[in-house]
Amino acid sequence: MQRSIVLSGLRPTVLPVLMPGLVTAVVVAFAATFVSEHYGGPQFLYALLFGMAFNFLADEPRSKPGIDFAGRQVLRFGVALLGVRITLVQIAALGVTPVVLVLIGVASTILFGTWLSRLLRRPVTEGVLSGGAVAICGASAALAISAVLPRNEHSQRFTLLTVVGVTALSTLAMIVYPALVELLHFNPHLAGIFLGGTIHDVAQVVGAGYMISPEAGDTATFVKLLRVALLVPVVLILSLLFRGRHDSAKAPMFPTFLVGFVVLLILNSVGLVPKHAGDMLSALSRWCLVAAISAIGVKTSFRDLRELGWQPVLMMVTETLFLALLIGAGLLML
Repeated sequence: MQRSIVLSGLRPTVLPVLMPGLVTAVVVAFAATFVSEHYGGPQFLYALLFGMAFNFLADEPRSKPGIDFAGRQVLRFGVALLGVRITLVQIAALGVTPVVLVLIGVASTILFGTWLSRLLRRPVTEGVLSGGAVAICGASAALAISAVLPRNEHSQRFTLLTVVGVTALSTLAMIVYPALVELLHFNPHLAGIFLGGTIHDVAQVVGAGYMISPEAGDTATFVKLLRVALLVPVVLILSLLFRGRHDSAKAPMFPTFLVGFVVLLILNSVGLVPKHAGDMLSALSRWCLVAAISAIGVKTSFRDLRELGWQPVLMMVTETLFLALLIGAGLLML
């Protein structure tokens, strides 16, 4: 049943099967969004926690197909739509220094996460996933990378813990890093590069940047979008490296959602995506990701997270500090 649903997409014949689980994920996403907009706090984190409250539906025969579909197919569609938020002009306008720093930061953090996972005797995939989430764009990167990594009984739980961890660390960084750049006497341009190059989630980057100044906010946003753009080559490389392992054996060489990401990025870069359409697609992307995280939350319990132990938390904290030190040192040497 599950395989036929994934292969058939959203044909009318499978919609009744998917509908109960999809509605569950969407309702949880609406609740998380409402609380976030009216009372503050990270939307993704609320979606995870609210979803976990409905864990009893994870194995319920009527809801399970739709929840699984939301946690994988809707997720990939949301990641593909992220391409509409970026243009090549924005990336080129940053200049050479931020691009080089971001490239070094992303590659080094993923490699550092891989080394750290070996040091802590954790699966290499956990180091890749946590390192990629910290290096690129937080929860969105964690979900995109998890889609091409081999899956086992623990991988879904680790993905959820990674999303929770990077969301919490990103919120903390949004509070601490603006004070840190003041201590380091960075001008608004350098402050924007630091914030955009180190904070995990886009929303927190924007919030931290505009706390300092409009220039810092603009620079931070563009640097962050450069990191988001690197999601494409990183996920492609990982899909090739892990191709043929476990249930990733039948994964396409170039995942479809990455094709969509690249196509939208190019169309947006050449001006073929009207602003209102881009805004709508960007909002749809956000909703898809929130619904996907809600579904992943439904599939996970607090007991499952506790069984992962303390090492994953240590990994994410250490990777976050590593990235901040690397980007900060690079800017101080300019």
